Amino acid sequence: MDHDVEAEARERVARRDEAVRAAVEQGLLGPDAAVVGLLDVRGIRESAAALRTAFEAVLAPGTPVLHAFAVKATPLVPVLRLLHEEGVGAEVASPGELALARAAGVPAARTVLDSPAKTPAELREALALGIAVNADNPQELDRLDALVPARGAGGATAAPLRSPLGIRVNPQIGAGSIGATSTATETSKFGVALRDEGAREWVVRAYTERPWLTRLHAHTGSQGIPLPLLARGVAETFALAEEINARVGRRQVDTLDIGGGLPVNFAGEATAPTYARYARLLAEQVPGLRAGRYGLVTEFGRSLLAKHGTVVARVEYAKRSGGRRIAVTHAGVQVATRTVYAPGAWPLRIAAYDGEGRPKPGPEVVQDVAGPACFSGDLLAEGRALPALEQGDYAAALDTGAYYFAHHYAYNSLARPGIHGFGPDGAGGVAFATVREPQTVAEVVAESGGAHASALTALCTPGSR
Repeated sequence: MDHDVEAEARERVARRDEAVRAAVEQGLLGPDAAVVGLLDVRGIRESAAALRTAFEAVLAPGTPVLHAFAVKATPLVPVLRLLHEEGVGAEVASPGELALARAAGVPAARTVLDSPAKTPAELREALALGIAVNADNPQELDRLDALVPARGAGGATAAPLRSPLGIRVNPQIGAGSIGATSTATETSKFGVALRDEGAREWVVRAYTERPWLTRLHAHTGSQGIPLPLLARGVAETFALAEEINARVGRRQVDTLDIGGGLPVNFAGEATAPTYARYARLLAEQVPGLRAGRYGLVTEFGRSLLAKHGTVVARVEYAKRSGGRRIAVTHAGVQVATRTVYAPGAWPLRIAAYDGEGRPKPGPEVVQDVAGPACFSGDLLAEGRALPALEQGDYAAALDTGAYYFAHHYAYNSLARPGIHGFGPDGAGGVAFATVREPQTVAEVVAESGGAHASALTALCTPGSR
């Protein structure tokens, strides 16, 4: 492990251990607060800085770059505000995500709208605000044709177009180790499939006929995608931009949106691969990027937040079944849906803490770490060697800052956990800030139609008239 990466990992573990202990001491964790999400604010800031620095190091000075955080990874307004202050914009894929970005104060000029199912209303809103849009398919481009202000010779036009517009393409270069997160497969639902008959020519012609198309977008995949495949996707996009500009005879495509997709190391503490390694690989494999002929947009999500989030749950009971120890906790499918339903693709590391929130010592024993939901597969970890978790201890699911506690799955009507950011308090301790309040039982009832309890019984039944 690189010395700097190793030191960073040690510091992150130390901050996490201090935060868990402080959460117990300050009452954020305990019998009446059995599960909580913790976010390391310093770690998030450091990830944002590492991203900026990595690309600055390989691009020509002055190259326009927008790093847009994939809001789907951690859709929390305070997180988006923090990243905005760290120079990171927002990539949104729904009206809800756009609303979150706007609530966080992310400017329209630093927002990108990507979705395979944009409605006319969503497109109109984006163009009215000046948000960048990547059209996913020919039918969506037809909708944009009807919305982009006309530019007839000498004719009056509507308000000038402020939104950078482009087309999303699928280079169809293959899948990584997780099919569900591979977006450049032959039959991916995303983008225009470049290798389908006539598709590449259609894309080139679309640009020649629309001078307002100035961006080109491709996203190869996410977790499970090796770096060489990510780089190949960028190379394919770069080559297509060069082809379009050569056909048009000018620099019409001026910005490449290369997506995100940097995988996260869920097997250990180290941040690997790093943004610096990926940026260097891109510079080697796509040397034209270094020349500064194209601005750049990135859309990283998981890699910015995963290492800086932890779900901590109280062990309610410790039992045995068939000779296997089982720690029954309050964190399961409702916070770690992917891990529970696809543990082979999404394994999580578990850290053991005692009842006071201190790292638990002692010999490791094989045990299951179970969640509270009423089905047998609700397991955070199965057959895992850990210090023996006892009633009143805490089990921490690590690397869960993205796609975990902010993506609640309401199985058994389990309430959403509270989420707190942490940092130094200035006196050698840990301070917490509420990111999201824990959901109350009353709110669960309200979301489940509590205000309409008689709605169905009030309907007329056959023969009641």
